[in-house]
Formats: sequence, structure tokens, C-alpha cells
Amino acid sequence: MSFFATYRRQWFGGPVQIRRDILAGIVVALALIPEAIGFSIIAGVDPRVGLYASVAIAMTIACVGGRPGMVSAATAAVAVLVGPLVRDHGVAYLFAATILMGLIQIAAGLLRLDRVMQFVSRSVITGFVNALAILIFLAQLPQLTGVTWHAYALIALGLAIIYLLPRITRAVPSPLVAILVLSGISIALGLPVNTVGDMGQLPQGLPSFAWPQVPLTLETLTIILPYALTMATVGLLESLLTAQIVDDMTDTDSDKAQECAGQGGANIVAALFGGMGGCAMIGQSVINVTSGGRGRLSTFVAGAFLLFLLAVLGPWVGRVPMPALVAVMIMVSIGTFSWNSIRNLRHHPLPSSIVMLVTVAVVVATRDLSLGVLAGVLLSGVFFAGKVQRMFAVERIAQEGGVTYRVTGQIFFASVDRFRRAFALETVPVTIDVAAAHFWDISGVDALDKIVARLRQGGAAVTVIGYNRASADLVDRFALHDKTGVELGVAPH
Repeated sequence: MSFFATYRRQWFGGPVQIRRDILAGIVVALALIPEAIGFSIIAGVDPRVGLYASVAIAMTIACVGGRPGMVSAATAAVAVLVGPLVRDHGVAYLFAATILMGLIQIAAGLLRLDRVMQFVSRSVITGFVNALAILIFLAQLPQLTGVTWHAYALIALGLAIIYLLPRITRAVPSPLVAILVLSGISIALGLPVNTVGDMGQLPQGLPSFAWPQVPLTLETLTIILPYALTMATVGLLESLLTAQIVDDMTDTDSDKAQECAGQGGANIVAALFGGMGGCAMIGQSVINVTSGGRGRLSTFVAGAFLLFLLAVLGPWVGRVPMPALVAVMIMVSIGTFSWNSIRNLRHHPLPSSIVMLVTVAVVVATRDLSLGVLAGVLLSGVFFAGKVQRMFAVERIAQEGGVTYRVTGQIFFASVDRFRRAFALETVPVTIDVAAAHFWDISGVDALDKIVARLRQGGAAVTVIGYNRASADLVDRFALHDKTGVELGVAPH
């Protein structure tokens, strides 16, 4: 299938899918409003900065992103990073940093840095998902404490609609029905509950194009570059992890390199229209997918309908009760959490379970997704190195006229100590057979070098045989005492 045919199918997957995408996008747009306002407060900017960012990012990423059905907008992961920049230098520097962030992300896509995701284990992804589900629920606690009983009643009714309506019909997303019904009840009865308008003043009118008013100097670059690098890294990390999760939910693949570049383009557009930086949102992406959204149209509708709500229906949107949106986010939290991971703690290997739990603990404790993923990846690397380090053996075989040491397994920095200790001082000729071994790095070559030197200093004649091609190349480049002379992969040292 050609690129244009595939792209068209990602937008318009048939009449039924178009209807589902539109309805799902409407649900996401409503859920974006309080989150965008909250993230603006975290960043120390006017609510319209977060709301306009969500509009611009969602509409742009729908066109240029690599993961159809995934929702991107202003996010807490980026908002928490820019507070000091806004406080010390003003919002114009935030816009400039966001443009630079986008350029870095475009470069990352062109350089295929998305491939680093290959080093993120399934345990880390599971921990990331579980931690995010916990954070989504914890974010609802302010709306669950110090409120009237009416709020709890509306949340209970909303959850009942969300989970029971699909048993009757799936023609309309149940979260959308819950929001509409609860809004009607709250407005009609004048219930004393928090509303979207209580979160912050909603902007009126449309965003306008403007270049950030900052001096184009080296000093400006030194101010914004550290923030831009951090924002770009965190944004890509969360976007790529969310894309993998949506891949799993929909059983489809996505173009991660295009997604990286698309995120960059979306952030540049957001900054040029007065918005802050953002990235993929797992909560809103789950809402979109569970509501039936699969194509690019659903993400575009989320941004376009949000713009319509802000520009035309602002006063009515401000009256939407927060309990309705809390019910939706609780549903997202429950649906996002990997409940199988709890049962699997008893069956999965202990290192995998530890990696998952550490990732969850670090994310929840720091509220920083990047730190949690970094901790999980590092711990996975430690466990992997420890596992591979034990995957080798040295067998000493005494023969007439000499001794043969048969080496099996992987020789690299983590196994060199045990490798060196496996050889005793010999006075008879020694043959080291490495046909079943592989040398991965200069640490392994250095260890072999020192073993050969020590044996020869003790008076033993030493021959090393059996190098494979890769090991022989490494030895020929870095060994100090002598070379392999290998051409076909097996030859004496």
C-alpha cells in the first residue's frame, strides 16, 4: 500500500470509524480542559498558554505524527520543568525554549534516536504504565477531599454510566454520555460542586501567531538550551512509551521516528501560537482508544473541538462539573493499570518484578516519569550484566605434554574478574581454546592479554586458538602482546 493510501486510511477508516473518531475526540477535548489549566498553573503561566498549546499540539500531531489515535497536548511532565525559566526570564523565553525543543526533537527523529526504546524492557514499560495510573488517580484527590456529598454522588453516577452503558449500547462513548448527563443534572439542580470554571479563567477568542519577543543572541541561547534539551528528552521519552502502549492496546505498529519529528513540529507550532511545550498523554490516549478512537481524525477533533469550546462555548464549558471529569479520569486510571502485573509478581523472575516495582516507586515518589524510567533502565542493565556475567565457564583439561583451558560464554567487563581467576600458574605448555567464547569489549581483550603475559612470565608456552571473526578483530586492534593472525576465524594466537 502506498504512503498516500496508508495516510488516507489513517484519517478516514470508513463511515463507522469516522463517527467513532469524532465522538472519541469530543470526549478527549472535554477531559483536556482541566488538565491543561492545571499544567499551566504548575508552569506558572496564564491558563490560555496551556489550553492553546493543547489545541495546537493535538491538531498538528494529528497531521504529522507517527502514531494514529494517540493524543498529545500540554503535559505535566514538561510543565514541571519550565517553572524556573518563566519565573526568572518571563513567558517569552518559554516560547523560545519550546521552539528550540521542537528543533531538537525533529533532529532526534531524523537521527533515529527512537531506537533507544529497544533498551527499555517490558518490566520498565509495565512499571511506567502502573505509575502513571497511580499518578492519574492521585491527581483527582483534590476533587475528592473537602467536597460535599453531592460530588461523591455525581462521581458514583458517572462511573455507573461509564461501565454499565456499554452493556446496552456502544453507539456513543459512555464517558461522553456521563459528562453530558452529569452536567445537565448539576446545572439544572444547581448542585454545590466544583466546576471547570473554578480551575481558572477560560480564554476567549482565538490564539494569534506571534514570534517570541526575545533577543536573538548567544546569551539567550545559553539560557534556553538547558531547558530545551531537558524538555525535548522528557517529551520524547513519554511520547515513545505512550506510543508503545497504544501499539499494544490497538495491536498495531507505529512509526516512532516520524513520531519524534512530529512531536517537534507540533511543539514549534504551539510556541508560535502562544502555547507551552507538550508531548503524548497516556491518560487522554487511553480515553481516546477506549472511546473508539483509532485514527488521526480523533486526535484532530480533540484539538479542534477544544478550540471550538474555548472560542464559542466558554461560559457553558466553565459550568461542567468537575465530578464528571473525575469519574472519567478514575476510569482511565483503572483501565491503565496493568492488573496482571500484580498476579505476575509470583510467577515472573525476581529481577523483572524488582525492576517494575522500582520504576513505579521512583515515578510516584518524584512525580518525574523520566527519573523512574531511567532508574528502571539502569537496574535492568545491572541485572542483565549480572546474568550474562554468569554465562561463561572455564574448564581445565590436563593432557599429555600440556594443559588446555576451554573457555565457553561471554567475556566482557562484568565477567573479566572471574575469567582471570579461572587460570592457574602453569609450567607446562598451555592452550587456551576460545572457540565457544566471544570477546565483547576491550576489557575482555585486556583480561586475555594479562593472562597470556602472566603465564609466559611463569615459563609456560601459551597458544590461543578458536577466535571467531569479531573477537579476532577486537584482539588484533587492542591486544598488546601478540595478534591472532586470523583470516577465517580459527587460527593460533
